[in-house]
Amino acid sequence: MLNVKISLITVSYNAELTIQRCIDSVIRQTYKHIEYIIIDGNSSDKTRQIVLNNRAHIQLFRSEPDHGIFDAMNKGISMCTGDVIGMLNADDYLDNEHVLNEIASSFIKNDPDLLYADLDYVNKNGKVIRSWRSGHYRPNKFNWGWMPPHPTFYVKRGLFDKFGLYNFSYGTAADYELMLRFMYLNRAKVFYLNKVIVKMSLGGVSNQNLTNRIKAWRNDLKAMKQHGINVPVFGLIMKPLRKITQFAG
Repeated sequence: MLNVKISLITVSYNAELTIQRCIDSVIRQTYKHIEYIIIDGNSSDKTRQIVLNNRAHIQLFRSEPDHGIFDAMNKGISMCTGDVIGMLNADDYLDNEHVLNEIASSFIKNDPDLLYADLDYVNKNGKVIRSWRSGHYRPNKFNWGWMPPHPTFYVKRGLFDKFGLYNFSYGTAADYELMLRFMYLNRAKVFYLNKVIVKMSLGGVSNQNLTNRIKAWRNDLKAMKQHGINVPVFGLIMKPLRKITQFAG
C-alpha cells in the first residue's frame, strides 16, 4: 500500500451551522489522495446548498431520505473506492491539516487492518471541554468496558466486505458493535495512532435524555452478549466508568 487512497465519509442532516467547518477541515489537508463523500439525509435547511457551494472538493454527494446515521454511513461505504475508509460527522472536524497524512503514513508503515486515535470534545465555540485519550489496545480491554472513539476509526475497505457493515438492530450502539465485531470478535490487526485527530462536538442522541441512555445501555449489552464479552453485565457497568479514566482535562 504505497499510495493509500482514503475515502472520508461525512453524514449530515440539517447541519447548516457546522458543516462548512467540517468541510474546511478536509479541504485544508496536506494529504491529497482523498475521496470525499457526503451523504445527506434530505436536509430541510441550508445544508445541501452549503455542500453544493463546495462541490469542487467533494467527489460524491447524495441527498435523500434515509433510515438514520448508520444507514447513511452504509450508503457511503457502498460508494467508496479508497483503500481505507473513515467517518467524519458534520458536527465534527479534523484537528489539523496533517491528520490524513498521519493516517496514511500509519497504514503504510504498520500495515494494520484498522487504526484509531484520540479526540477532543469541544463546545460550539471550539473550546476543548475534555479529551479522550484511548490508550493502546489489548483484546481483553473490551471485557472491561473499553472502546475506541468511533470518529477516529479508520478501516481497510476489505474489512467491510469480510465482516459486514453497520447493523441497524443495535440502534445508537451500532458503531460500538461494529468496532467490537472487527477488533474483538474477528481479531483484526489494530494500530493506535497516539495523537488527537478529531475535534468532536459535545452531545449525541444516545446521551440526550435518560430514556435514550437506557436504550443505549440495552444495545451495548446486546452487542456484548452477541460477541462473547466474558461478563457482559460487568462490561456494561464498567463502560461509562472506563470512559472517565480515558478522559483527561
